[in-house]
Amino acid sequence: MNLIFLGPPGAGKGTQAVRVCEQLGIPQISTGDILRRAIKNETPTGLAAKSYIDKGQLVPDSVVIDIVRERLEHDDCKGGYLLDGFPRTVLQAEALETFAKIDAVIDIDVSDEKLVERLSGRRVCLSCGGTYHVSRLNGSMTCEKCGNELIQRADDKAETVLSRLTVYHAQTAPLIDFYTQRGLLKAVDGAQPMDECYAAILEALGENK
Repeated sequence: MNLIFLGPPGAGKGTQAVRVCEQLGIPQISTGDILRRAIKNETPTGLAAKSYIDKGQLVPDSVVIDIVRERLEHDDCKGGYLLDGFPRTVLQAEALETFAKIDAVIDIDVSDEKLVERLSGRRVCLSCGGTYHVSRLNGSMTCEKCGNELIQRADDKAETVLSRLTVYHAQTAPLIDFYTQRGLLKAVDGAQPMDECYAAILEALGENK
């Protein structure tokens, strides 16, 4: 099964993608990961991407598309795969159709209000990487694992989260329309508990838990 996962920052998309890939026995294809690997391996497309990154520029669609196409040609993708972080634009989605057949697109839907609550309440430990939510800390700002101070990352401040969500919606709304028109989009309520969300995704895909 060839899948695409969509979902805003904080929706739990990455966590659910890992679980679904384990269940189905397919690789999770993250654009960021394959971009870094292509650069590290100095493939032609990797070197092309590096030339833009080194100048502080965004990697153009054409290069990202080529890197994804290369990755999907690997043997481990023959039985299916899950695309995470691609496509981000309709142009990329149209290009993807020229070399891949997508079976379903899962959209993990969570309200902006809930996402701001989730992300702005997140606290992290810089020492051990532990992650917590203020709702479960009972006023403490100390890491339960190593005893060091917990901080709020700049990315998790409410105004930054709202800005990220605005960008996400502007990018993704056309994609949702694109895949709805093709009858591929399956929306799942991402506000429900993690296990229930996972079960809903499997149900949407016609898979038993």
